[in-house]
Amino acid sequence: MDLGISGRTALVTGASRGLGLSSAKALSNAGVKVCLASRSIDQLSVAAQELSSDCHIIAADLSDPSSIQSMLEEVKEIFGVVDILVANAGGPPPGNFETTATEDFSEAIQLNLLSTVEMCKGLIPEMVDRGWGRVVAITSLAVREPMAQLILSNTARSGLTSFLKTTSTEVAGAGVTVNSIQPGLHATERLTELYEDLQGVAANVPTGKLGNPDDFGEVVAFLCSEQAKFITGAAIPVDGGAAKGLQ
Repeated sequence: MDLGISGRTALVTGASRGLGLSSAKALSNAGVKVCLASRSIDQLSVAAQELSSDCHIIAADLSDPSSIQSMLEEVKEIFGVVDILVANAGGPPPGNFETTATEDFSEAIQLNLLSTVEMCKGLIPEMVDRGWGRVVAITSLAVREPMAQLILSNTARSGLTSFLKTTSTEVAGAGVTVNSIQPGLHATERLTELYEDLQGVAANVPTGKLGNPDDFGEVVAFLCSEQAKFITGAAIPVDGGAAKGLQ
């Protein structure tokens, strides 16, 4: 299926591995010129070899606003314009109300909310001027159903979802779509680090299996496509049916 985005440019953050890298691979396969960003330039160098075409890499720390601004300046120098933003960041540490310090919320909100706000502020106005743009944020199923011991993620990413929904209504008329995807359990390196028994984890998913990261990447690429131009303001679960709520 031709997604109609060959020749477009994309910035993908958190792209050295996992769902960020899978998203970058899917965009590259669709003919998009991709810039991968993450904290480790060494990991990015390895990740870049998995893409089907040449790409660029930028070391950036989304917990540092100055690093975000430097990244945006660099990617604009490389591409001239950025048509697609895939905003992805690692999750904050686990904890509950009792164990989580007040200052921890500020760090989580910077990483999982304000970093995407800053990237949107830096890229969306130019998308609006050109009359075309795509923003896809990778959040978490915890936005749909807050999860125990994830109070920081629940709080920050729920705020991000509200920001994206609000922004989407303001820029839709200019040909810019803004969406988020809420991943459930996927077979990533991160999941392997967290759980020893992946089969046991998969048994708790209605499909009986973990998500394939490459399949997830294809969903991201579709939301960036011409065919998805009428999808905006959506928060889409990709979770194997794990979410129990109606919305």
